[in-house]
Amino acid sequence: MNRLVVVSNRVADVQRSTQAGGLAVGLADSLRQRGGVWMGWDGQTLKYEEEPEPRIRKIGAVTQATIPLTEQDYAEYYLGFSNSVLWPLFHYRLDLVEYKTAFLEGYRRVNAKFANALVSILQPEDVIWIHDYHLIPLAAELRQRGCKQRIGFFLHIPFPPPEILAAVPRHRWLVESLLEFDVIGFQTNTDLGNLQHYVEDHLGTEITEGRIKVGEREVIAGCFPIGIDVDAFVEMAERPNDEVQIETHRREILGRRQIIGVDRLDYTKGLPDRLRAFARLLELYPEMRKSVALMQIATPTREEVEAYVDIRKELEALSGAINGRFADFNWTPVRYIHGTVPRDALAALYRASQVGFVTPLRDGMNLVAKEYVAAQSPENPGVLVLSKFAGAAEDLHEALIVNPYDVDDMARNLCRALTMPLEERQERHKALMERIRKHDAKHWLDTFMAALEKGEIKNAA
Repeated sequence: MNRLVVVSNRVADVQRSTQAGGLAVGLADSLRQRGGVWMGWDGQTLKYEEEPEPRIRKIGAVTQATIPLTEQDYAEYYLGFSNSVLWPLFHYRLDLVEYKTAFLEGYRRVNAKFANALVSILQPEDVIWIHDYHLIPLAAELRQRGCKQRIGFFLHIPFPPPEILAAVPRHRWLVESLLEFDVIGFQTNTDLGNLQHYVEDHLGTEITEGRIKVGEREVIAGCFPIGIDVDAFVEMAERPNDEVQIETHRREILGRRQIIGVDRLDYTKGLPDRLRAFARLLELYPEMRKSVALMQIATPTREEVEAYVDIRKELEALSGAINGRFADFNWTPVRYIHGTVPRDALAALYRASQVGFVTPLRDGMNLVAKEYVAAQSPENPGVLVLSKFAGAAEDLHEALIVNPYDVDDMARNLCRALTMPLEERQERHKALMERIRKHDAKHWLDTFMAALEKGEIKNAA
C-alpha cells in the first residue's frame, strides 16, 4: 500500500477530543485507520519571512508535518482570500465577499510555500490527498516542481453554481487550478453538478461518466460524502459522563426536554434564525414553556473577521432577549455557550437531548447531524431536525427536513419532533443509522482512494 500524504490548511492533533469541525474529525478518523503523513500550518505566525522547514512529529500511525506562516501570510492568505473571498463565495454569500488583489497574491504565495515544504518530504510512490478551499492551487504548484504522484482534492464546503462563482475575479484560473488534480471530490451531487455546469459554460468541456478531458489528461470528478466512525462515536456516547448525567436526571425529574445545537460561530450556520425559531415555538405552543430548553454551543472561530464579530453580538443579544421574555426563576429557555466542548462531552450531551437542531443556511455536509444520530439510544431515540441546505440532507431523508429561512416552519417541526410517538422515532432512527453506517468514514476513505489510486469510480454516493 502506497503511503498516504494528506495536506490541509491546519493539522489537528489526532489525540485531542475537542470538537474541531468536519474536516479535522473526518481526517483524523480516516488517518487513524490507514496511517500516513498529515501536513499543514501549525497555527504559528512569524513576523519575518523565512523559508519554513517542516517540523515532524509522530503520533501512532500518523506523522504530522507542520510549517508556520508570516503575519502577512495570515492576513492575506487566511483571513483574506480564503475567508473573506472563497468562504462567503462558496456559501453563496456574495454580499460578504471582500476581494483585494493583495489577498489573491497572498493566497498564491502561501500555496507555493506549501508546495516547497511538501516536496522536501515526498517519496516517489506517495499518494497525495489535498483538502479544502485554502489549497486549490496546490496541485498546480506541485506539478511545476516536477511532482508526478497522483494528487487528489476534496472540497469540504459547498461548490457554488457558475453564476455565483463567476462574480469573483480570476474564477477561471481557480477552476483551471482545480483541474490540475487527478481526482476532485465533492460532498453532494449538487456540488458536483455545479462544477459540471461551470466547465460546460466557461471551458467548453463536459463531465462524461465522472471524467473530464483536460488536454491529454483525464480528471475524475465525483461525489464522496464524508462520514464519521460510527461505532467509535456510539461507544463514546454510551460512556458515563457524571456532569451530563446529573443534569439529565434533574431535567427528567422536572419533566423537561432539551434541544441541542452545536456549531462553529459562523454566519453560514443559521444561528440567529435558529434562536428565533425556538422563540417562535414558545409563542405558537405556550404549553412548551417551562418544559423544553435550547442548548446552543457555538465554538469561536475567525474572530478577527468583522462578520464573525457581528454574529456573536447578534446571538448574545438574541439569547438575552429570549431569556428576558420567557424565563422563570427556575427555567432558562436558552443556554448559550460560546466556547469549545470536548467531543466526549458532546457525545453525552447529544444522547441526553431529545432534538438535534441542525439548520445551516448552506453547508458542505455537517457531521453534527450524523454524530447526533449515532449518539442516540435505539430504545428511546431523539429526533433530528435538519436544514434542507445541509449536504447531509441529500442522504438523511428520515430527519425532519426544514427551510432554515422559514422560522415558522422550523418552529412547527420542533413541536413535531418533541411530540413524535416513540414508534415513529425508533423507525426514523433505525433508518438513519443504516444510512450513516453505509456512508461512514471508512467508506469515504475507501471510495476516494479507489478513485485516486486505481482510477475507479465506485458508487460513492
